Amino acid sequence: MMLAGFEPATYGEIYLNERPINNVPPHKRGIGMVFQNYALFPHMSVAENLAFPLQLRNIGKAEQEEKVKRALDMVQLGDFGSRRPAQLSGGQQQRVAVARALVFDPELVLMDEPLGALDKQLREQMQYEIKHIHDNLGVTFVYVTHDQTEALTMSDRVAVFNDGIVQQLSEPSALYENPQNSFVAQFIGENNKLSGTVTEVRGDECAVKLDDGTMIVADKVNVDKVGDRTTISLRPERVEIVPTDDHANTITGTIEELIYLGDHIRVRMNVCGNNEFVVKVRNRGERWDLHQGKQQAIGFTAADCKALDPVA
Repeated sequence: MMLAGFEPATYGEIYLNERPINNVPPHKRGIGMVFQNYALFPHMSVAENLAFPLQLRNIGKAEQEEKVKRALDMVQLGDFGSRRPAQLSGGQQQRVAVARALVFDPELVLMDEPLGALDKQLREQMQYEIKHIHDNLGVTFVYVTHDQTEALTMSDRVAVFNDGIVQQLSEPSALYENPQNSFVAQFIGENNKLSGTVTEVRGDECAVKLDDGTMIVADKVNVDKVGDRTTISLRPERVEIVPTDDHANTITGTIEELIYLGDHIRVRMNVCGNNEFVVKVRNRGERWDLHQGKQQAIGFTAADCKALDPVA
């Protein structure tokens, strides 16, 4: 809201392309905005909705028509200019909202959870469409979402906030593969956590004694010395249900639940006192002897096992 100019900045200065914009009114900032509820004018046609921000900028009629046509073609709605918003589906209305934000060639586009009102299949389709539009235009999009998968799917860079403070700003792959603290690890994607104490530090790795006495080797991310408390972060897909010699860590747990999900089997286990420990077993057509109550060995590498700051 502060970037768009709808709320004053409490302190500090906001710059757009090295230009301070705190005192610039919203319609002069060159910023497009896409709202969650679309915010289309129901009494106007699609073309009139798109022409509205151009009229505010005193753009001539001929240029308005050209820009509206280009924007509608961009979102594959070239034949829908004469329709009213009520005559469109949710996905089509969302496309119109995106087109309206782009029609005046903004320097920056703000998207405030724009796909929140769509069903899952349409939401995923629109994620790819918006990403393709962004790739074609090269304009910076600032996209707010609480959907971690959406953030990873659509972004070049992701900022994870906690209480208004950026915890990590990284490419999606770095954010997922190398979280810098426990908050990021828990917030982005599914994650197993185990608590313990560092007993040895050697280079980029550390030995950790888990609270149940189990010893493991982990990637030393942000623990420094022997005696530090740590929370171990381990992604479910990085755990192997049948350990091999490649695994620095082998632990035995008890299978609590099996859920068949087609491309993988979700195995919930009790591991080192954590009965919500999840292993994702890829479905390769192999017949694993897995059943509830079975004692099952699992394995994982030190690199996939991140020693992070303890969860408060």
